[in-house]
Amino acid sequence: MDKMNHSSAEAEPETIEPLRYLSKGDVAAIETELLRDYRFGQQQLIELWGQACALVITKAYPLSALSKKQPTVLVICGPDQNGSIGLVCARHLRIFDYEPTIYHPKRSSHSLHQDFTIQCEKMDIPFLSYLPTEVQLINDAYNIVIDAMLGPEADSSNIKEPYSGILVTLKQIKIPIVSVDVPSGWDAEEPSQDGINPEVLISLMAPKKCALNFSGKHFLAGRFLPYDIQKKYELNLPDYAGTDCLLEL
Repeated sequence: MDKMNHSSAEAEPETIEPLRYLSKGDVAAIETELLRDYRFGQQQLIELWGQACALVITKAYPLSALSKKQPTVLVICGPDQNGSIGLVCARHLRIFDYEPTIYHPKRSSHSLHQDFTIQCEKMDIPFLSYLPTEVQLINDAYNIVIDAMLGPEADSSNIKEPYSGILVTLKQIKIPIVSVDVPSGWDAEEPSQDGINPEVLISLMAPKKCALNFSGKHFLAGRFLPYDIQKKYELNLPDYAGTDCLLEL
């Protein structure tokens, strides 16, 4: 009798569902739902993501571990949402005592984007007027480059100037690249064979399909998704430690 009770009381091992990697359609649907149904503001989301990116930088590249005397960081921003996230990331890095410089070749006319730009200018963060094509100048001046150019929605088969030229330069630099959400030039749905090769990838909300076989350091950042959305899209997000808003996958 005891034996029967013992076997029936044994807990079955809990099956852990695999983390879901999102398609472009998944990303668009989740963002639409956050904005429309949950009444998040776009500025609110960008601020959350940008701060989360800055926190990842402080974990992956703490001030004490930087190779150069000055804690310099180059943030390259695109014209759309990823670029705005890059601007917010730069502002928070400045607060965390890094020395960001922003290269922002095509500024958006969107009022939110302009607001984030002004916030950086008010923090005395310098903006480059051009990106040196002499790769060694970038290697010598900065500890890392943050790639916040082209996000999940970008068409990787039709990248125009100035971004196609910037990608040529980034393929040649020797200092680490940190990419925000999707490495620029990659298709969000599949890994790149000949694109840039970031040392760190910061996935926002949930990783994208292109990150399935990513071999560098991969962080998940932005811990705010409502549980109903996590459940509806079967994201199966891993458990964060304590109150942390990021984790290394």
